[in-house]
Amino acid sequence: MSNINRRVPDVDQYIPLNDPPIGSAFPADIFPQNTKLPKLFQPITLRGVTFKNRIWVSPMCQYSSDNGHATDWHFVHIGGFATRGVGAICMEATAVVPEGRISPEDAGLWTDSQMEPLKRIVNFAHSQGTLIGVQLAHAGRKASTLAPWVHSSFGGTRRATTWTSKEDEGGWPNGVYAPSEVAFSPDYPTPKAMDDAYLQYVEDAFVKTVERCKEIGFDFIELHGAHGYLLHEFVSPLSNLRTDQYGGSLENRLRWPLRVISRCREAWSKPLFVRISATDWAEGPEKGPDGEWKQWGIEQSKIFLEEMQNLGVDLVDCSTGGNWVKQKITVGPGYQVPFAEELKKAYPEFPIGAVGMITEPEQAESYLQDGKADVVFLARELLRNPHWPLFAARKLGAAVKPANQYERAFADLLVPKSA
Repeated sequence: MSNINRRVPDVDQYIPLNDPPIGSAFPADIFPQNTKLPKLFQPITLRGVTFKNRIWVSPMCQYSSDNGHATDWHFVHIGGFATRGVGAICMEATAVVPEGRISPEDAGLWTDSQMEPLKRIVNFAHSQGTLIGVQLAHAGRKASTLAPWVHSSFGGTRRATTWTSKEDEGGWPNGVYAPSEVAFSPDYPTPKAMDDAYLQYVEDAFVKTVERCKEIGFDFIELHGAHGYLLHEFVSPLSNLRTDQYGGSLENRLRWPLRVISRCREAWSKPLFVRISATDWAEGPEKGPDGEWKQWGIEQSKIFLEEMQNLGVDLVDCSTGGNWVKQKITVGPGYQVPFAEELKKAYPEFPIGAVGMITEPEQAESYLQDGKADVVFLARELLRNPHWPLFAARKLGAAVKPANQYERAFADLLVPKSA
């Protein structure tokens, strides 16, 4: 038996090898408590890629990029998740064109110079046995806005008079594009309606960015079709007032987003996800008595999902809201999960991700056990407790691998117990 502290192979520095990978369950013949393994820690395979567990990091904007380039903040932020047992990490909304950023400090992948800092992050995640992807995005009419803490602090010490980031603040308020010339609110820029040339330019930009993702080495891509950003703006009748082939009927409103998804699918052989908002949370019914769709909602989302399934999308990440400034949402634990459940009922074989104030291990496990979703995406709870997967294993009675370097803090997970 060798007593060498083995290194991760094929990396340019010494990093101890974690075997099995961090966050994976130990074999039941050694740890009998894993005979009936919680679904959170059961692997899932999508398009030939196996994710070691079903606790995934949601994309979380950090408003910390340097002209779209990732920095050491991102390396530490993402690297911390990679060492703590999550099954997958989805990096934040990453713009495919400069004017598609939410804020001047948003991430981007519209030029080759933005690839190298992302390669460094991806390579580190892989050295820890963690899969990593990226969310590709265009902010549409919600572009050129201030970072949240620049607009207003949680402590209430400051509040800007507008959400719009002006030219002298790094913004581009006169270069914002959307399906229609309808601002999200009076505090946001008034967008220009996208003409055929700009539609083609953005569509091509998504494909070029997918090619960069291949070279970087991402394991999956998520397209951002939620939260009132460009793809969501197209599908919703509240933000899409066009009278051409891209507006009006549901078929027309879906036309361009589906074309973008289709071209990304053709260009990308690995798992492809799409995040949607399953409802606009606007007042009134989704469909009026005249049979016309009034706002975006779950019934149109089901039709959208069927179209994506036909195109070969591998998972829908089900969120809600963000497209109607007057939205009224009753927020509580798992408040968005019923929408994931509705999609899952409609298409039982289609993988669905659930999000939204998922904080407790028993809560997350119940969603998977009850068939409401196939994976859970966590955001703020992982910011509060990056070791959440190991705490979940402890609560659910599973034996799961901590990082070698952190084993002393989780010694109780490494004790075989009767099933």
